[in-house]
Amino acid sequence: MIVARSIIFNVLFYLVLVLFLLVGSPTLLLPRIYSIRALQLWGRVSIWMLRVICNIKMEVRGAEHIPQGAAMVAGKHQSFWETFAILPLLDDPCFVLKKELTYIPFFGWFCLKFKMIAVDRKAGTQALRDLVARAKEEVLRPRQIVIMPEGTRRNPDDPPDYKPGAAAVYAQLGVPCVPFGLNAGLFWPRRKFMRYPGTIIIEFCEAIPAGLGRKEFQARLQNAIETTAQRLVIEARSVKVQN
Repeated sequence: MIVARSIIFNVLFYLVLVLFLLVGSPTLLLPRIYSIRALQLWGRVSIWMLRVICNIKMEVRGAEHIPQGAAMVAGKHQSFWETFAILPLLDDPCFVLKKELTYIPFFGWFCLKFKMIAVDRKAGTQALRDLVARAKEEVLRPRQIVIMPEGTRRNPDDPPDYKPGAAAVYAQLGVPCVPFGLNAGLFWPRRKFMRYPGTIIIEFCEAIPAGLGRKEFQARLQNAIETTAQRLVIEARSVKVQN
């Protein structure tokens, strides 16, 4: 049944994505915020389908720490789940994503319309400068800059591999950063089509205030994210064993 449910969900997930892209095309001509609201609706629909089809629920902890204005939001990247599940939780999210995604027809056009921050990972130090410059633009709107400090999806048991991008952005923006941890990789594994039933928990931590030095910020960010994610993974595995 898990295999069958996973297949059904994956087919419907991408069909719904294509449908939203086609039906939402007129929003490309409207102010950006209308496209963002449509994007958030897609996130809600995807969360609903995951619960109904695969019996994967979502629990949000630390909601009181979710920022409403200009801020950074940085956390663990274990699966594709967080790229849509976080959308409805923020008022005006601005994701940092790889530039290759903007080349996809329709999808890429919307990424540009959303004014997401596309990073050319082959550009070296110039990519970092471009990231900081774009983040400074978007935080003035004011938006929540969402960045995954490790740069790519990692399995729940992989050792941390934090890149300098998040610290560089933080140093220039002058806004607080809200870390988050999650256990999504246990239920939506990286680069696999299986979707395992259970409860994905995302937990937002207390904000790291603006103005810290890079080393102190990096240490506090990594500690908050890793400690939270490891605890949630252990908790989920414990529940699975009990069941």
